Amino acid sequence: MKIEVISSEIIYRGKVFDVRKDIIQEGENCYSREIVDHHGSIVIVPVFAGGLIALVKQYRHPVSGYIYEIPAGTLNKDEDPIQGAQRELEEEIGVKCEKIEKLTEFYVSPGFLTEKMFVYLATGLTETQQNLDDDEFIEIHKFSFEEIFRMISENTIQDAKTIAGCILAGAKLGFFYK
Repeated sequence: MKIEVISSEIIYRGKVFDVRKDIIQEGENCYSREIVDHHGSIVIVPVFAGGLIALVKQYRHPVSGYIYEIPAGTLNKDEDPIQGAQRELEEEIGVKCEKIEKLTEFYVSPGFLTEKMFVYLATGLTETQQNLDDDEFIEIHKFSFEEIFRMISENTIQDAKTIAGCILAGAKLGFFYK
């Protein structure tokens, strides 16, 4: 069946994303969809010597509370995901890495959002200095894989990218979620 976009209109322009309304023709059916356009994002599982993972704890207004997350950020327009990952790693937790490898990539919520998230494992970490954005207020906490897996099981960690990233990084390094 042929699918055709009949029209597309930007209905909101924002700092991080835009929203557009598309009219789609699919066979004899015509319908509209509101789409959130996002440049994509990167998330990094930073594993220090000894197997400790750095999580950031920060207030997230949409969930009205503080949550634990792996370092993450929005890609700049046309930014290479590996460069974005290295940039965010230093900005958020103040480290550079000797080795960075992609674990996976996925669409966050493909029903209405174009955001693709790239997940990396960073090792060989050297501490430098944080360079937070003006609106970032975070605490850095380090946990073992065992502690992180327990926190996932107990719903202390509720962020999907953090759960997926830590389980994938653990499997890559020989630590398995039970």
